[in-house]
Amino acid sequence: MGFDEEWGRLRAAATERVDTGTPTEPAEPAREPDPAGEVDVEAAREAVLERLADFRSRVVLVPLDDRGGLWTAELGGLDWICAFSELETLARFADARGEDEREWPYRRIVGARLLDEVIPALDFPCGVALDAAGPDGIVFPPLRGLVPDGAALDGDGPEGKA
Repeated sequence: MGFDEEWGRLRAAATERVDTGTPTEPAEPAREPDPAGEVDVEAAREAVLERLADFRSRVVLVPLDDRGGLWTAELGGLDWICAFSELETLARFADARGEDEREWPYRRIVGARLLDEVIPALDFPCGVALDAAGPDGIVFPPLRGLVPDGAALDGDGPEGKA
């Protein structure tokens, strides 16, 4: 099973397990869908930039592979470093994979360091998948504005297409 299939399965499983107790009030009122089906691009851009800023300033947990390196998975022809915002989301991921009994060693890394130092040091294109098994998971692909231009697929590095 590919990571994209697994990502979808893990997100669905995690969503089913989320406590559906008393609903909480959203931080902002939900926007009415545009009857013409148009997307509010500016609002979407702002939401992504907020998530990116939060990730860059956050310490995340990155599981380690058998050799002690950062654990990655393939999705859409790219490798992704799997990062988790807290132990609970890492445990949810392990549980969804049926690997909750094994030990999951991890490193704590600031999100900005992953994007600005780790990804450019790799010799292959790589992004970050944050909270892969959770309903609020997000991916940060290796694109300009997210990683340094030299490491971006659309930048000026050897993998870039600029």
